[in-house]
Amino acid sequence: MFSRMINAALVAVLVLVSTAARGEMSEMNVAQQYGIAYLPLMLMEEQKLIEKHAKAAGIDVKVNWAKFAGGNVMNDALLSGGLQVASGGIGPLITIWSRTKGNLDVKGMASLNSMPLLLNTRNPNVKSIKDFTDKDRIALPAVKVSVQAVTLQMAAEKAFGEGQQGKLDPLTVSMSHPDGQTALLSGRSEITAHFSSPPFQYQQLEKPGIHTVLNSFEVLGGPTTFNVIWTTSKFRNENPKLYDAFLKALDEAIAQIAKDKKAAAEAYLRISKDKDSVADILAMLNDPQIVYTTTPLNVMRYANFMAKVGLIKVKPDSWKDLFFPNVHTLAGS
Repeated sequence: MFSRMINAALVAVLVLVSTAARGEMSEMNVAQQYGIAYLPLMLMEEQKLIEKHAKAAGIDVKVNWAKFAGGNVMNDALLSGGLQVASGGIGPLITIWSRTKGNLDVKGMASLNSMPLLLNTRNPNVKSIKDFTDKDRIALPAVKVSVQAVTLQMAAEKAFGEGQQGKLDPLTVSMSHPDGQTALLSGRSEITAHFSSPPFQYQQLEKPGIHTVLNSFEVLGGPTTFNVIWTTSKFRNENPKLYDAFLKALDEAIAQIAKDKKAAAEAYLRISKDKDSVADILAMLNDPQIVYTTTPLNVMRYANFMAKVGLIKVKPDSWKDLFFPNVHTLAGS
């Protein structure tokens, strides 16, 4: 018995030594997309906030940032190990959570924001989504899996009836927000509508002939998480200090935006190279419907719908199933 206890102790020591020797990652890759929805991440990149908090924890890390057009491509990069932290709509998170449950166990680290998404069109004949025809094409970040695509399916089911959630899918085209906006406003593209996010949706509405067909908050019945941050359980387990440094950096960036929105608007324009005015971006940041928060809101509405229509094979019992424990104390839904 005593010998077995000694052997067990030696194994435990060896595991600890091996873990300490391996240490945490010295280089990590983080992804973001386009628009003011990702402003906290933009501040984190410009100010090297992850590096700052990692340094405070005794870790020197190089953080590489990459831009992606949609969550589906990001998920592929995450699963291949080429990406450590992804960011995007709640739809891609729910998709990869279901896909990896029981193996890589990808989960959300935190929410990034809550803001309405607008489906805008330049087709004067389209007053509601029922008016779209085969001559229309709707640009969105990723067909079928982006939060815009899932929201459109939810709206289609309400408009056309049970089982008709995919009725508008043939009209959708995967495009980055900047490309989708350019196509919509050019008037020469097949793209007649764009389901995007701030600031693109508001910039479009400033142009003559553009009007809104659909608002995501109306579809979901209230404020809803738009973007989230997610990673693999492997990254979290093997790099607890980096994981924590990321969350502290996110909290700091969100606090900066809340403290001085004018400075945040200036930072967005500086970093994004957007040609909009400070006044316009500031007006968006002051919109009470646009909130940067780590609290997941209304995510189960998406999860329940995606499970019902077969977009995911495994259904979460609670929003907490989709996220790591660090946000479980928040008033999520």
